[in-house]
Amino acid sequence: MPWLQIKINITPEQSDQYEDILLAAGCAAVTFEDAADQPIFEPDLGTTPLWSNTHISGLFDASYDLNKTMDFIKQAHEQLFAGQPMPTIKAEILEDKDWERAWMDNYHPMQFGKRLWVCPSWREAPEPDAVNLMLDPGLAFGTGTHPTTALCLEWLDGEPLDGKQVVDFGCGSGILGIAALLLGAEHVTAIDIDPQALQATRDNLARNKLPKAKLQAFLPEQAPDIQADYVVANILAGPLVQLAPTIAGHVKPGGRLALSGLLSNQAEEIQATYGQWFDLEPVAQQEDWIRITGTKR
Repeated sequence: MPWLQIKINITPEQSDQYEDILLAAGCAAVTFEDAADQPIFEPDLGTTPLWSNTHISGLFDASYDLNKTMDFIKQAHEQLFAGQPMPTIKAEILEDKDWERAWMDNYHPMQFGKRLWVCPSWREAPEPDAVNLMLDPGLAFGTGTHPTTALCLEWLDGEPLDGKQVVDFGCGSGILGIAALLLGAEHVTAIDIDPQALQATRDNLARNKLPKAKLQAFLPEQAPDIQADYVVANILAGPLVQLAPTIAGHVKPGGRLALSGLLSNQAEEIQATYGQWFDLEPVAQQEDWIRITGTKR
């Protein structure tokens, strides 16, 4: 069936009230979008910032009376924001389509390095004899499409992982740890602050038909105090600096480290922090994002 979408241009300070207004008007879903191409690369811990120019959209059954709905929104605005001008409101009909199929069509097999492919489970692997990691987009971050994930996958593909121990710090979907196993690693310790990420990692391990014993997933406070041959941490610059002693401590002497989730202008701080323990290599860059690698002294 078709849907009625009402889109309103708001400020971040109006977001909670307008979400309540749209829900009270009977919308089925609320979304927020950037209205001015303003990036938010790294929010402060515990915050969920919005863009200074934000669109909030409410999705309604097309049977809703548009005039009555608009009147309800305007009256609610006058009550909550007395004296403030009415924001711009746009209404449109969205034709029905197979949204699940359209979403699935956006994901294609991707190659990283010489051997590794990441493939959604509903598509055939383009090279059956290659190293194929089957991964479906889900709640946890990490599908291979982001440059930082791609940089880490390419690095893993070029490393001699046979028989090695790996720590995937901030595992998300588990894509990096599972890639390491498929590329020959003996065991992966996956660590993340989000229980959903740990479950997604276990689910993706099973999807790739790998033994449970090959990967163990932990919350940080439960993670074993181990030193591994390889540690990869694709998180953000702030946590990488704050957690540097912990992350460095998981790398054995002579072991290898890869850090990503970083913008190019954050390289100097990360290099200064991790240079205390590692001989660092030239930075690898894709778009505005970088990867820093090194060997522990």
